[in-house]
Amino acid sequence: MRLLTVAVVLALTSVVSGCGAEPETLQRDVDAIAALGTTGVQARTVDAATGIERSAVAGRAAADAPDPVSPEGHFRIGSLTKTMVATVVLLLIGEGRLTLDDTVQRWVPDMVRDNGNDGARITVRHLLQHTGGIHESPPDMATAEDYYRLRYQVRDPRDTVAAAMSHPPDFAPGAGWSYSNVGYVLLGMIIEQVTGRPWYDEVGARILEPLGLRDTHWPGEDPSLPTPHARGYQQFEVDGPLLDVTELVDADASVGYLSTTADVGTFYRSLLGGRLLGPEQLAQMRTTVPVDGVTGQVWPGASYGLGLFSVPLSCGGTYWMHNGGQTGFLTNAAVTDDGSRSAVVSLSATLAVGEDVTGSKGFAQLRAVNELVDHALCEK
Repeated sequence: MRLLTVAVVLALTSVVSGCGAEPETLQRDVDAIAALGTTGVQARTVDAATGIERSAVAGRAAADAPDPVSPEGHFRIGSLTKTMVATVVLLLIGEGRLTLDDTVQRWVPDMVRDNGNDGARITVRHLLQHTGGIHESPPDMATAEDYYRLRYQVRDPRDTVAAAMSHPPDFAPGAGWSYSNVGYVLLGMIIEQVTGRPWYDEVGARILEPLGLRDTHWPGEDPSLPTPHARGYQQFEVDGPLLDVTELVDADASVGYLSTTADVGTFYRSLLGGRLLGPEQLAQMRTTVPVDGVTGQVWPGASYGLGLFSVPLSCGGTYWMHNGGQTGFLTNAAVTDDGSRSAVVSLSATLAVGEDVTGSKGFAQLRAVNELVDHALCEK
């Protein structure tokens, strides 16, 4: 979850479509996110039981033009990719080709070693649940200079893992929780070893094609986004300038896919509705451990399963979600426990957090998104 975050005064353009009770609530919440300085916002809610679908947008598709954000726009989904990867892993487990207790060493020998790291002690479950203890390095693109230097660089997953191995683990496997992009890069490698095909081919064959998700793409080395799309913006420093970071090559198994709010919502409703995984595998996915640190501050009471967060609803019960923060874009996808109702919101600007994380506009941005999700799933 590469969370960085844009402050810019905007003339806001707002559009709402669809039907259902109080659509003005969705528009109000979208406008509130844009008012924080987010260049563009799009959100979509779906209630499959009633057939009600709503979409709302605010802000601009580009900071220097008046065009509104398209409710059908493509964006980088970031760590929502992790839920897709976890789903493929659990499908392979259901087929008996892999187990949650298999070690990293069994499938990718000698990749996790040195400085106290030991792939023989880290299991597939640990990787899926962020409990393996592998050290997570700071974001590669922490500054504007980093972005211009690295935006077209194709990164070998083995190099990503090797960089993590230059640090000792944060804790012994199973002894803590710490969000790990590297863990999902390793899961991509394991999928390839088990199936003989790249992880994204398995996502395509097992998820995208069966669900008809034609607007969801693995971009490979292409730095562009399909049309239509809003331009992505990044604020690298608190109160710093707005930088257009739309073009980017960053497509590993932790953050790789591009999609739309419609496709993302369909995926999460289908997953929690039992259309992709068998009951045993879905139950494993929904078996959680508590989260901590800043993650726990952003989502109070949250816990993490296998590629999914569980978060309390203000109206009672919980919802399942994942956040995706990737340079220039920030997305939340949320779905009710039974998979009947979803809310997806995508921001085409990420605001800086700085040292005062909870007092930052970036933190306020995340909390405003959470309010939209809670209102949508509680029908407020």
